[in-house]
Amino acid sequence: MVELIIVMIIGGILAAYALPNLMAALGGRDDAWHDELQGALRFAQKGAVARRRLTCVTVTATTVSITSAAVNPASTCTATINGPTGNSIFATANNSSAGTTVSPAGTIYFQPDGRVTSDGAGTTTTTRTISMSGASNITVYGDTGYVE
Repeated sequence: MVELIIVMIIGGILAAYALPNLMAALGGRDDAWHDELQGALRFAQKGAVARRRLTCVTVTATTVSITSAAVNPASTCTATINGPTGNSIFATANNSSAGTTVSPAGTIYFQPDGRVTSDGAGTTTTTRTISMSGASNITVYGDTGYVE
């Protein structure tokens, strides 16, 4: 019985020191996903202006993919822009429970002039907010396309 109590005390002491480190490591995954997502959005906005093409960003709970229009003017994106790893997914969250949401929901359309619109035709500018668990929100301003 004494050995069991000593083991429980030692386990409690180790848990008190190990748990904060574990939580910090999990928070680091969320920060990395936040930075990758923010970088992908900035890449898409700058790419739309540089290529003078409509660029579409699709954000799911754990992935980001970027496509571009083949010609200008266009209202749809058909050409995949490969990410740093060479595949169609531009960025992936290491945390499978990242819980990323876009408000208002839907594809983010970067027009050739850098604006963000609610559709490929570019009729209505819209500011988007991307929320994720464990990290601060990302805002994409409609009139300028600025990613903050």
